[in-house]
Amino acid sequence: MWVVVAILLYLAVFKEFEPLLLVPIAFGALLANLPTKNMTDTPPGEILSPVSGVVVAAYGEPGQSVQMPATPRQRPNHMTKLGEDGIEKVFDEENLLYGEGRQTLLYVIRGDESHSEGEPVSVQVPWLGSDETITVRGDDYLVWAEASGRMSQAFIKAGDAVTAGQPLARVFSDHNGGLFHYISLGIILEIFPPLIFLGVGALTDFGPLIANPRTLLLGAAAQFGVFATYLGAMASGFFTSSEAAAIGIIGGADGPTSIFLANALSPDLMAPIAVAAYSYMALVPVIQPPIMRALTTKSERQIRMKSLRKVGRLEKLIFALIVTIFCILVAPDASPLIGMLMLGNFLRECGVTQRLSKAAQNELINIVTIFLGASVGITMTGDRFLKAETLMILALGVVAFSIATASGIIMAKGMNLFSKSKINPLIGSAGVSAVPMAARVSQVEGQKADPSNYLLMHAMGPNVAGVIGTALAAGYFMAVFASSH
Repeated sequence: MWVVVAILLYLAVFKEFEPLLLVPIAFGALLANLPTKNMTDTPPGEILSPVSGVVVAAYGEPGQSVQMPATPRQRPNHMTKLGEDGIEKVFDEENLLYGEGRQTLLYVIRGDESHSEGEPVSVQVPWLGSDETITVRGDDYLVWAEASGRMSQAFIKAGDAVTAGQPLARVFSDHNGGLFHYISLGIILEIFPPLIFLGVGALTDFGPLIANPRTLLLGAAAQFGVFATYLGAMASGFFTSSEAAAIGIIGGADGPTSIFLANALSPDLMAPIAVAAYSYMALVPVIQPPIMRALTTKSERQIRMKSLRKVGRLEKLIFALIVTIFCILVAPDASPLIGMLMLGNFLRECGVTQRLSKAAQNELINIVTIFLGASVGITMTGDRFLKAETLMILALGVVAFSIATASGIIMAKGMNLFSKSKINPLIGSAGVSAVPMAARVSQVEGQKADPSNYLLMHAMGPNVAGVIGTALAAGYFMAVFASSH
């Protein structure tokens, strides 16, 4: 993982690829792979049952010590994906740690309902460091200690029936949890991404979109990359529907939305998804131009668009209110993102809250960005990040981004078939979010074909539309999959 950290720091510091996010992410990843103490531990307290069922095995008695590993390790909460070899490996490792007094697997619980496809595998595994063995099933749940301390109470024993949320044991310690446990609550409780959107809204001028509302279609077309990648991830057979949805949103090139959705649908994949989303956002000037040139002719790249009309303050205020109401009615699950985005924009445009607008644009978004990046980085432990799944996510991410770019361009070309006022197809690529970098790429590519052609403000229309479109796509996925997750 230290090599990964070095690569991320190199890209951020020397190549200036999204340094505001990649530096905190890389530093968080460095801390995650050092033998730190009291960094990520949760506060001691009650350990709750994750499911209703029967306790297959229980470890620990009142007065017994629990010692968390110095370097955080990913610990599976369910054995569905482990397979027979994986299950044996987990229990062999814990049995060895028991001999050293450092076992952290406390309970094995068999749920009342099986979520396995077909008959779950049964495996005989060692338990409590002796010749004693237990038989576990592939759909059993694992309950781990989350904080170092001393077990002050044990409420249940093997064979007892439990209900979801029922206390299993209580752990006491003089420590009250690690620093990153509390910082990461900003992601877990879905606070940081909406606050980032507040700042983005305060920084964004929706005037170009209001002046040329048909560019909204270009932002919508770019979301095709999100759904195409979702289908591709599902077809691969490596990911569940929830994981595929979280991966597909990378195509929107919107980091906060990617983190927001990954936390809701697939927390274990949040680190590679966040790294992929921000890396590809940084690589917009590298990934998009070849696609833009391949899908357009020189004459199309030279199309000059009419100057945009000036949009008044009242129009912008009404736009913010209408978008808020419409989007929340269509996709209620996207309310935190859309609501804060438009609140930030209203603060910007109303003209009477300059202090609040400037705070959202600067201090607030900067502070939250530090905590957001570091919180993502602290999840990048080696056993969690260095997996084939990560490579799959990175590959699917670039596919998503490429399809989104191509979809916007093709939509612009299609609109030109029915419109007298032609659209330069290059601005279609700005339908991916990545504000304002994608719009700048459209400007640069346009000027290569015609140095006196200025596309930047025209490209900002689909660019900001892409932010709204990606948030709505995330809301749709959450509405469909969050309840079944």
